[in-house]
Amino acid sequence: MVAGLWGWVCVPMPVKPVNSWWRSCCLRAKMGSENGFYSVEEFYLDDKCLIDPRHLFVGPKIGEGAHAKVYEGKYKNQTVAVKIVPRGETPEQISRRETRFAREVAMLTRVQHKNLVKFIGACKEPIMVIVTELLLGGTLRKYLLNMRPRCLDTRVAIGFALDIARAMECLHSHGIIHRDLKPENLILTADHKTVKLADFGLAREESLTEMMTAETGTYRWMAPELYSTVTLRQGEKKHYNNKVDAYSFAIVLWELIHNKLPFEGMSNLQAAYAAAFKNVRPSAENLPEDMALIVTSCWAEDPNARPTFSQITQMLLHFLSTISPPEPVIPPRLSASENSVLPPESPGTSSLMALRDASGETPMDNKPPRGFFFCFNQCY
Repeated sequence: MVAGLWGWVCVPMPVKPVNSWWRSCCLRAKMGSENGFYSVEEFYLDDKCLIDPRHLFVGPKIGEGAHAKVYEGKYKNQTVAVKIVPRGETPEQISRRETRFAREVAMLTRVQHKNLVKFIGACKEPIMVIVTELLLGGTLRKYLLNMRPRCLDTRVAIGFALDIARAMECLHSHGIIHRDLKPENLILTADHKTVKLADFGLAREESLTEMMTAETGTYRWMAPELYSTVTLRQGEKKHYNNKVDAYSFAIVLWELIHNKLPFEGMSNLQAAYAAAFKNVRPSAENLPEDMALIVTSCWAEDPNARPTFSQITQMLLHFLSTISPPEPVIPPRLSASENSVLPPESPGTSSLMALRDASGETPMDNKPPRGFFFCFNQCY
């Protein structure tokens, strides 16, 4: 056994064929859809999208959500993010999570955009895994928290908003509703100049006649039409369309400008209730007129009154053209000794970087090397 990255080694072993699993998973998805909207063809994963798990190394955990854990990893010498999805325990839970996993992978293979996290591949054995590019800038949530009480420069905030709007425009052009647009699902590049949209775990494809489940994204950013005065039972359906993403975008845009938590002082459920049943929104009084128009139109109570992301992009570009460019900043001259000092890590990136000792090498612990499949057994 040879030591590999982080002291772990990939142990060769037979990998079960996955095509039969994908077909069975697709059939279950189709049977579970009232309209037969999801089909075998849509959920079938092309062989070129499958990764060989024997080439995948898993490192430190960098994030965790309600439905998955994310690790830093290596795949064929490329640094990647490894999203591991547990199967669950009961047959119903396993079937539901496999179907959801298949749907997420199917969507990731269909859409490509510079503002969407790049999909690298997926595998089902020995555990359900989605591999994407690893962005070292951290989440938008962490970036904003590290800036408080300061706010983003207006042009930077609008630049980030344009990145998000273009990513959403791409998704909607493919008939996909994200349903969980929030700062935690927006990732920055290492230079903090670009934002990319991630996490398609709650995304759905839409059709004109389809009704969608009420299980959706995070309360504080959710559109009012996702709520009802009568609590829906699990699996019960209700009508909504892609305009729910426009509402979430408005809340994110407000947050980009103010660098404050929307509905501050309220719990998540209180914020959701206030937005849905009292038409409460964050204050837009201190925004420039054109920006206030963008925000208020996006979070309009009537979903049909909200603009499309193509329109949102044009409104943002117009607003950006009205802002005077910032004064150029002349960087200070550094001495030779100063030039030799590496800059500190950017805010929010430390948890995504491998620890290194004084020699610059990745430290190895005293534990015996761990194989890939042993590692996965320890993840869940």
